[in-house]
Amino acid sequence: MATSGKTKPALPRVGVVGLGIMGGTMAEALLQQGYTVCGCDIDAKALARLKRAGGQCLGSAADVASQSDVVIVSLSTSQALAQVTQSIAAVPKSQWAHKPIVIETSTLPMADKDACANALGKMGIVTLDAPISGTAVRIKERAWTFFVSGKETAHRKVLPVLQVFTDKVSFVGPYGNGTKMKFAANHLVAIYNVAYAESVTLARKMGLNPQDVLDLFGNSPVLGTGVMRLRMPMMLERQYSPPTMKVEVWQKDMQVIGDMAKSVNCPTPLFSTCAAIYTSAMAQGLALEDTASTAEVMSAMAGIAPAKGRSKKPVKP
Repeated sequence: MATSGKTKPALPRVGVVGLGIMGGTMAEALLQQGYTVCGCDIDAKALARLKRAGGQCLGSAADVASQSDVVIVSLSTSQALAQVTQSIAAVPKSQWAHKPIVIETSTLPMADKDACANALGKMGIVTLDAPISGTAVRIKERAWTFFVSGKETAHRKVLPVLQVFTDKVSFVGPYGNGTKMKFAANHLVAIYNVAYAESVTLARKMGLNPQDVLDLFGNSPVLGTGVMRLRMPMMLERQYSPPTMKVEVWQKDMQVIGDMAKSVNCPTPLFSTCAAIYTSAMAQGLALEDTASTAEVMSAMAGIAPAKGRSKKPVKP
């Protein structure tokens, strides 16, 4: 059979800085699609996961950036982002064969993401602000949404990489708009989580089978949401591990969203009320469990006995 003689362009080399729940999931998905992937993390278990999947483990963000065409950054704290930025910025000019495009996916304060982009920009590295709406378990459903902001030319170059994870890749304008859109999304999720926890608790107190609430409303075009279908089953089972989003990580998101709302003088009465429920979850020793565990906070408030195996006393995280 005759062939055209054309060969497919080589896939870009992708580096992942931060191999936690989200970063590790992205690295594995890229490897499954034939990409060459390297990564770094301070957690030895995360590195072992990457190695088992066929990726290359490197010692620093500088090593990852200097050996990649595209770098995906997925971190949980501003301190970690500052350290990563400093590491990459310290790479001597002689070690750069070419400059990668950095895709910063973390949900962090805008000032910290600006500092990262500005520092790397001085080196000629373009950074995209591209947070993700979705949890690691939903990547199999291609149910993530990327909110990409920054230089549109850079967005077009990395689009095939992001489309490994989902078809829902939205370019939302100038750098920073991606994070603002993620704040709006997580603002809703924070309220939904607590609303569903309250609904399950009310059903139990009324003597209803809470499973019926999910069965009747989970796929309702009016009442059902992805958050409901993801988290209410955990609330019904009263089992919150393994987490799709840890309460302690979510607390960070709540803080930055609240700070943003204050900075633009926007009242958020529903969000502020929900924030106290997540704080209570931390106090009750649920820091490392899924945010669906807000149902345990609501149960305690309603006088419902703890689930089997759970202590009535708070446990320090």
